[in-house]
Amino acid sequence: MSGSAPPASPETILVMDFGSQTAQLICRRVRENNVYCQLVRHSLSLERIREINPKGIILSGGPSSVYEAGAPHPDPGIWELGIPVLGICYGMQLTAQALGSEVKPGNTREFGRTPLRKVASNPLFEGLPDEFVVWMSHGDQVRDSGERFEIVASTEDCPQAAVRHPSRPIFGLQFHPEVTHTQYGSELIRNFVVGVCGCRGDWKMSSFIDQQVELIRQRVGQKRVICGLSGGVDSSVVAALLYRAIGTQLSCIFVDNGMLRTGEAEAVKVRFGKHFQTDLHVVDAADLFLGELAGVVEPQDKRKIIGRVFIEVFRKEAESIPDAHFLAQGTLYPDVIESGADPDGPAATIKAHHNVGGLPKELGFELIEPLRDLFKDEVRALGLALGLPDDMIWRHPFPGPGLAVRCLGEVRADRLTTLRAADAIVLEELRKAGLYRKIQQAFAVLLPVRSVGVMGDFRTYDDVCAIRAVQTEDFMTADWYPIPFDVLQAMSTRITNTVRGINRVVYDISSKPPSTIEWE
Repeated sequence: MSGSAPPASPETILVMDFGSQTAQLICRRVRENNVYCQLVRHSLSLERIREINPKGIILSGGPSSVYEAGAPHPDPGIWELGIPVLGICYGMQLTAQALGSEVKPGNTREFGRTPLRKVASNPLFEGLPDEFVVWMSHGDQVRDSGERFEIVASTEDCPQAAVRHPSRPIFGLQFHPEVTHTQYGSELIRNFVVGVCGCRGDWKMSSFIDQQVELIRQRVGQKRVICGLSGGVDSSVVAALLYRAIGTQLSCIFVDNGMLRTGEAEAVKVRFGKHFQTDLHVVDAADLFLGELAGVVEPQDKRKIIGRVFIEVFRKEAESIPDAHFLAQGTLYPDVIESGADPDGPAATIKAHHNVGGLPKELGFELIEPLRDLFKDEVRALGLALGLPDDMIWRHPFPGPGLAVRCLGEVRADRLTTLRAADAIVLEELRKAGLYRKIQQAFAVLLPVRSVGVMGDFRTYDDVCAIRAVQTEDFMTADWYPIPFDVLQAMSTRITNTVRGINRVVYDISSKPPSTIEWE
């Protein structure tokens, strides 16, 4: 494959991130129109932008004020490239300031739903009503008399709610079209990427597969790739994609830490050892992990121990695989921006990126991360296109430390057996009721709390099981899911009747925040 031409790059829209918590949502809205989109740091060089050759650039919002010292700014050359630019909120203010307008604090701050009125024709508003509701979140405003920008839409408190440059394909929106609170927001973004930028809108998952297969083959050559399998969606899709690209040059390592759910280890062996016929290395390290966890009850200590032991086990097994040169990981797009992780970047850190086992660079492999340009729902679509079964693709997220962080208190083999049985019942009853796909995450938790019960004519003194089920779009916030009482009753009855060691079941009705989804 070394003599093959590089795969054609799709039409691309760049979204420059200035710290907005909705920057990734802009990308989602672009991709909903079958247009490929990359989220990049605000400091991306003009040279790199020219290499990418985007059809258009979108500047995100952000928490800063453009006139503050140290506020993030892009290379000013982006406005001279001759390609369409759309500034959103802070991005609009950057654009206005860079082209000679003034940005000052507004007389009033606008937050929330606000009526917007069109005052002039504009390709962004093509086909939209003259008035609709938008979502505002700003304190600063562009002050322009109309000399540099034409005003095309206003709100009561913001005359320059939407503007366009009179001679260049440069636009600004003070509101956020990417959020669902803005009416016709998706249409606005479509008008920009298709109408203004001229994108064909023909980016498909099949095209992504073909492109990635070619890229992987070119990069890997005849060398071997190791993939760390966890049984989860991300690592499974990575393995399937790699198998499509390089076949028998792929070796997968699956570390069974003894803290998996019912049937998971067996499912991995069947799917990747038999169905995909990969070189699968299964390491049964349950006794090692449980030995290290003996007597440990502090959640963070559990995580550190499990992470350390995993790396030790993985490293030892990887060393036994000859000619291994690359390590594949299931890093996803929400955790990545092109210029790398910058601790001094403009965005507030919400959660740290994690990968398969948190494998360190010291392992000595070159990384392959073929999913780093995809969102979770796109990864699922990719998995289906690659032939993975529905039950694997739609599997609820499972924490890296496994059941250890759902077994509160000491992690022992007998307590894990109890928890595993209760958890299986919870998931079985959700599937029977047709609720599994409506809930984003559900599981059982074994509490280090014992209570008195009565079974038959005998007194019991056993553990308490909590059931947790949440609905969420982004896992940053979550609400508890109102499982019908008859389904909860079925779960409770089955658990207390069939799982030895549990005599009481409770339901967790707390949201995130203030709680977290997992209990530890």
